Amino acid sequence: MYFQSEQGYFGEFGGAFVPEILHETMKELREAYQAARSDPLFWQSYEALLKSYSGRPTPVTYLENLSRKLQGAKLYLKREDLNHTGAHKVNNVLGQGLLAKRMGKKRIIAETGAGQHGVASAVMAAKLGFDCTIYMGAKDIDRQYPNVFWMEKLGAQVVSVEDGDATLRDAIDEALRDWADSHQETHYVLGTACGPHPFPEMVAWFQSVIGTEARAQFLDLTGGLPDAVLACVGGGSNATGIFGAFLADPVELIGVEAGGKGVETGLHAARVASKDGAMGVAQGYKTLFLQNRDGQMRHTSSIAAGLDYTGISPILAHGARSGRIKMGAAKDDQVVSAVKELVREEGIIPALETAHSVAYALEEAKKRPGQSLLINMSGRGDKDIFGIADALEDEGFKQYLRTRC
Repeated sequence: MYFQSEQGYFGEFGGAFVPEILHETMKELREAYQAARSDPLFWQSYEALLKSYSGRPTPVTYLENLSRKLQGAKLYLKREDLNHTGAHKVNNVLGQGLLAKRMGKKRIIAETGAGQHGVASAVMAAKLGFDCTIYMGAKDIDRQYPNVFWMEKLGAQVVSVEDGDATLRDAIDEALRDWADSHQETHYVLGTACGPHPFPEMVAWFQSVIGTEARAQFLDLTGGLPDAVLACVGGGSNATGIFGAFLADPVELIGVEAGGKGVETGLHAARVASKDGAMGVAQGYKTLFLQNRDGQMRHTSSIAAGLDYTGISPILAHGARSGRIKMGAAKDDQVVSAVKELVREEGIIPALETAHSVAYALEEAKKRPGQSLLINMSGRGDKDIFGIADALEDEGFKQYLRTRC
């Protein structure tokens, strides 16, 4: 099972609010998506590409050392960090790449925050033969430059976005402007389960491979289902990907947003957990946004570039509003502690985004003796070495940078 909309809506959230120039493009995309969904051969070719190129299936790993140390719940990771490019993002871009081929497009554009979607898009463009332009906020370029390096080496043009907060929201705005001018030859590979219909549903469909695999693997490994499934939430692609397979099960679904400096400070990106999110329409869809009384988007704050976004997937907004999905938040300092714990106890290096759900799970585990928690390990932390070293105040790394700069 995966998340499927009713005419582009999930409850009161979703829709397609796009300029007139994009109406025909969105119609073309919806029709191509529906045709692909109805074609078993499309999904077969997609799964074959994931297997031969990306390395699926990814395993479920039991965190034996951490579980023993906590003496609470048993912790498990779904290892999307072991995908080609190091994150779950490649699942979506390969699917959209095949769809763009089907539509006869010659060029792709993408936005990126942490850079993982940008790298995945550049990899897909190189593999499938597209020209590629990637929009990235200047702030994110500064904190995720290793990913910029690889995007460019893969042949993509990386455009620095200086407007607004110079983060993910602003990169999406620039990508949408490009698409409005170039839609006849270009497909916009939106990286998360946001934006105008059919993007939220389509991205959730491509990412559903995570949950489908994880559910079967967990049953094989333990003989049952987890008590709770956790995933970090920026836009929402990794969360919708793993949650979908457990919708009909008596399993708690927990999304973890960026608590930043604390939800009480206003310096965060927690749209739901803070209760600060308000209904609005932006970037082609209706959802909960962090905005002021005049409807202007507020500044967000997070140690993780991939969670530093003012909106949330309409799928997850509806899931939270209906009570099916619980939303929590983890603060920056908790995230850094979780990185240290997972690295030292299990030898696994999480992305800062993923470390939010790990941090939340570490606290939940203490309250749930005998239960099992499955965490979606959405990405690995190689890309975050500068941010993590800075947060840890690592003198060796500081000295290395001084000698190299």
